[in-house]
Amino acid sequence: MEIVYVYVKKRSEFGKQCNFSDRQAELNIDIPPNPELAEQFVERNPVDTGIQCSTSMSEHEANTERFEMETRGINHVEGGWPKDVNPLELEQTIRFRKKVEKDENYINAVLQLGSIMEHCIKQNNAIDIYQEYFDDEDAVEVTDEAPSAKTINVFRDPQEIKRPATHVSWYPDGNRKLAVAYSCLNFQRAPEGMSNESYIWDLENPNRPEITLKPSSPLVTLEYNPKDSHVLLAGCYNGQIACWDTRKGSLVAELSTIEFSHRDPVYGTIWLQSKTGTECFSASTDGQPTKFMVGTEQGVVISCNRKGKTPAEKIVCTFSGHHGPIYALQRNPFYPKNFLTVGDWTARIWSEDSRESSIMWTKYHMAYLTDGAWSPVRPAVFFTTKMDGTLDIWDFVFKQCDPALSLKVCDEALFCLRVEDNGCFIACGSQLGTTTLLEVSNGLCTLQRNEKNMASAIFERETRREKILEARHREMRLKEKGKAEGRDDELRDEPPVLNLEELVTKAEEEFFDIIFTELKKKEAEAMKKQPKSLKQPSQDTDEEVQGEEEAEEERGDGEGEEGGSGESPALGGQP
Repeated sequence: MEIVYVYVKKRSEFGKQCNFSDRQAELNIDIPPNPELAEQFVERNPVDTGIQCSTSMSEHEANTERFEMETRGINHVEGGWPKDVNPLELEQTIRFRKKVEKDENYINAVLQLGSIMEHCIKQNNAIDIYQEYFDDEDAVEVTDEAPSAKTINVFRDPQEIKRPATHVSWYPDGNRKLAVAYSCLNFQRAPEGMSNESYIWDLENPNRPEITLKPSSPLVTLEYNPKDSHVLLAGCYNGQIACWDTRKGSLVAELSTIEFSHRDPVYGTIWLQSKTGTECFSASTDGQPTKFMVGTEQGVVISCNRKGKTPAEKIVCTFSGHHGPIYALQRNPFYPKNFLTVGDWTARIWSEDSRESSIMWTKYHMAYLTDGAWSPVRPAVFFTTKMDGTLDIWDFVFKQCDPALSLKVCDEALFCLRVEDNGCFIACGSQLGTTTLLEVSNGLCTLQRNEKNMASAIFERETRREKILEARHREMRLKEKGKAEGRDDELRDEPPVLNLEELVTKAEEEFFDIIFTELKKKEAEAMKKQPKSLKQPSQDTDEEVQGEEEAEEERGDGEGEEGGSGESPALGGQP
């Protein structure tokens, strides 16, 4: 017989101890049958019974023990040295190495291990296990599948007082983790008791953050070091630059002093490409940037040259096009001449060859745009987030007027987004500190056939069109300037003006002439508006006077004939 399971119980849980002993059986009670009760028995016929044809089933619940995982770091320290040798002293270590190298056992061990190592090296040279055999194959065009995206995980802020997620950074080694910075950017409106902590999340465990970062001031931006995945660079709300080494715990490893820090919140930090991988750059609103292409709060993009010696050489050019602050600026990973900016209600694509206007732009949305980024695998795809919680995915090869996919991620505003290196996963941070992980369809993260050539052709075509429009506008401005200069010359050629008294006299005459003219017009209009009843008596009177004058003329004519005088009195003529 095999023992399947052993039930174990503590002695203290059994209660009072029982004492057993052997004795004879005893009859405590005996109830004999009663015939009178048997007469009262009624047989039930027929009997109705309900039955089920399905199999009887039961449901049970059981709680299993939860398997908890925890990650811990180990610091390896150089060891193996004798007690009399200090590993920090270079001379002692060199002296000990020379001593060991002269030992015969050391030489034999090296010769023995050398043959094994040589065999492994030859084996690696013969077969490359990391070789990509189908790297040069043309990309498969995926056009049948409609653009789509789905939510993979949601990482919520564990604090009771929720804070906006202001920046997201992917773990550089395998994209297994996500670093999220939390900060309230409303000046002097942060609630009391708000935490300063930011977190590093494991993508497979959204219930609890893997590492908690504890700064002295809330973090606005957070970036992994691409060469050392244990090191993170952060910009604080108080203007300081902080550096973490996750192998040393949650506290800050390095922190800039207040005297040599920014005076405003640090809105951007990046790692520079250098031999050591320890150089970085930070940007804030307390000074004009002089090293990189940056977007300002006035909606202007400034292109700067780090190698310039004078201020004029450092600031190469500016690009103006947005009505408000620029929240995102990124170059196209395939065509660095073209870059994307996000600000106010639009996203714009620029070319360094066209400085007066952007070459492409989205329509004006009803909600404010907050962030944007290019796809790392497709040159024609970029992503934008909006204040209404919507994520828009644009593919201007497929559609230019509207986004290829618009997804409602959450009800609150989205503040930041970051795309994974493979382009399949997108992390979006919201106003309440919720970080949503999304997976897009294969069509949006797979390079299409001839997409690079098509995107390049679109960029070049739009750049040429903008250049033509710029030249046309320049010509029009020159014409307007020439006309204005011609008018200025005509004014210079005019004779000198009269003295002040003549000008005053001339102005008075013109003024009174205008007044008299207006008065005459008003009198004429008043005469026309008089009623006919007032005009009739005057007509009758005129006719009577005219009749009397005609009679007098006849009399005058008769007197003239008699007196021989041909002249009439002074009444002759019209009254």
